[in-house]
Amino acid sequence: MNDMAPSIFPPTSDELFFADEQETGLSRTLPGWKLLIVDDEEEVHVITKMVLEGLSFSGRGLTFLSAYSAAQAREILREHRDIAVILLDVVMETGQAGLELIEFIRSELGNRSVRIILRTGQPGQAPEREVITRYDINDYKHKTELTAQKLFSTVTTAIRSYRDLNVIEKSRQGLNLIIDSTRGLFEPRNLILFARGVLDQMNTLLRINEDSLFLHSPSGFAATVRDGDIAVLAGTGEFGHCGVEDVSCALEDSVTQLLQKALRQRGGVFGEDFFVQYFRSRRGSENLLYFRLDRSLNPFERRLVEVFSRNVAVALDNMLLNTELMHAQKEIILTLGECVESRSKETAGHVRRVSECCRLLAAQLGFEEQEVDLVRLASPMHDVGKIGIPDSILLKPGKLSAEEFEIMKTHTLLGYQILKGSSRPIMQAAAVIAHEHHERWNGSGYPRGLAGEDIHPYGRIVCLVDVFDSLLSRRVYKEPWPLEQVREFILSQRGEMFDPRMVDAMLVEQDAYVAIRQEFPD
Repeated sequence: MNDMAPSIFPPTSDELFFADEQETGLSRTLPGWKLLIVDDEEEVHVITKMVLEGLSFSGRGLTFLSAYSAAQAREILREHRDIAVILLDVVMETGQAGLELIEFIRSELGNRSVRIILRTGQPGQAPEREVITRYDINDYKHKTELTAQKLFSTVTTAIRSYRDLNVIEKSRQGLNLIIDSTRGLFEPRNLILFARGVLDQMNTLLRINEDSLFLHSPSGFAATVRDGDIAVLAGTGEFGHCGVEDVSCALEDSVTQLLQKALRQRGGVFGEDFFVQYFRSRRGSENLLYFRLDRSLNPFERRLVEVFSRNVAVALDNMLLNTELMHAQKEIILTLGECVESRSKETAGHVRRVSECCRLLAAQLGFEEQEVDLVRLASPMHDVGKIGIPDSILLKPGKLSAEEFEIMKTHTLLGYQILKGSSRPIMQAAAVIAHEHHERWNGSGYPRGLAGEDIHPYGRIVCLVDVFDSLLSRRVYKEPWPLEQVREFILSQRGEMFDPRMVDAMLVEQDAYVAIRQEFPD
């Protein structure tokens, strides 16, 4: 190490300083590149630090870490997973300590990004050709050949390599995040929930480059254009109140002007401390993302934002199309249910009341939101099998004979046969409901005589709701019952015809069920 004397200072030429690669406009000092010196000689540590003290690359200096044995280096490496470069001696506590440490770094820690520069004062202990061939190192230097100039150049080159590897890895992470996040955005949801999901994913995406991004979480909002006006759907950070019902979201004139500029040019607008991303769905809706940052985005981050926004546009199209399909499917189901009810001289109101009452009961029972909606949409099909029952039986004003009742009971099987062939979740749920809504808790129902928990919850819900609404309504074979008489009957059938827990839930909120009847009268 005699050639690496303290009197030799690092060169200051632009060639080694790499001034053209520095970040500009940063609002804070970035942490230094971590350099780990592993050597059992104190003098080596002192001189190395003196020679490299002034090195700066990409606007960042060095942070020195020192280990005087391979064992100590192991502990430091476990604690610091972001070390950029290791200057590693071969011979320390043993003649192979340095080489064994390389195996630990690459195999046990799985760290492939740190750059390892092997330094040895005893080349015979570790022949260069054998070491380079066998071990995953990035450079091999004899201590006698490492002048201050060469050490400075070697470390700078190693840091650049480490930086480039990290850029590649962050690009991979960013693209994976885009794929994962937009997969989640494709799930059915309304526009406001979709906007919140987009904001959450963009927030995560912006924070992927932890070395140089933000001191605080970015603030932003998602907006859409309605009748020529910009409507904020959801916000985060300082815009967190935006999109909340009954809370105003007045935007600064400067922000509104940026949004309008993005709309005019139908593209992104990037500034020193903000960006606006525009995306238009194939269905014609125009949408905007605005984020306020504490520095400008670099080209890599811009590319991630643009790719993410293109995927968001596709996901938005999917969501809007799915919403339209759901509405169309709901209308078809309700219409078919109403046709069946009108054929049996019952009213369309019954179908809608059953649908809304089933939604209410499922929510009371703690069903997940998606299941609540599924029960609401599928329940109108509960009597679709009546389409196959002869008018002479279906429209008979008096009591059915035993033979006629056996035919009437087949509407559960007919409905199941009609619906079971579809793979759509709504139709599958409707098939279960059609099949089981006349099963009884005590096992005396039909068509299969199921009992208790063996009856699907959807069937149990519709059984209770259908009887509740039917008893309160006029039918060809009876007049409507008073509410109190219906309540007494349902209580008498608690644990007999009906699931006791469902009866308790309904009667606690009886007024809410009556309100639904008033909203959808006969």
